Amino acid sequence: MSIDPAVKKNWIVVQKKFDVPVNAIGVKIDPKDERTLKVWKEEGIDEFVKK
Repeated sequence: MSIDPAVKKNWIVVQKKFDVPVNAIGVKIDPKDERTLKVWKEEGIDEFVKK
């Protein structure tokens, strides 16, 4: 299941500002939220975590 390209683009911009996994609106993803973390990794957002 792919997410909308506009959402993905926004999510990347937001993720670049944080050093922890966040959702598309900048809220930290709970480590227990496996579903969101799965999408976060599948969509490649994990590559944009602030270093």
